Amino acid sequence: DMAEPIQQLTRNNNPQERQTIPFTLIQRKEKLGDLLYEKRQYGKAKWACIKMKEKQYEQSICLGFMKLMRYICEQNSSGLYLGITIPIVTIVHTNESQSAMTPAVTVAYYLPEVLQDEPPHPFDSDIIIEEWPSTIVYSR
Repeated sequence: DMAEPIQQLTRNNNPQERQTIPFTLIQRKEKLGDLLYEKRQYGKAKWACIKMKEKQYEQSICLGFMKLMRYICEQNSSGLYLGITIPIVTIVHTNESQSAMTPAVTVAYYLPEVLQDEPPHPFDSDIIIEEWPSTIVYSR
């Protein structure tokens, strides 16, 4: 099921074609010289998002990512490969008391700068285009 998106990504697997999302570094946590995480602030922007709720957290992330890859790799109203932006963001949801993670996650893809004004519509109705306000993200 993922053969076409993987082939498209492989054909376009040129690191120079990956757009890093512009951000302001707020905090960087290292241990013994190894980066543990960065706390970043991203500006207001449009993102393609999908919320998944499989039995396991990892399944939700994988399936959400695969659906977004299909959108990125031509299953959109433009019919074109949209390009990769990094990172792909995963939002972890917690239970009401915020004491445990739930299997539900949101996987989000930052739309490249050239698509911010008029993003292509996804063919998959589970994917929605959202405009996020300035957002704090923890990145590994």
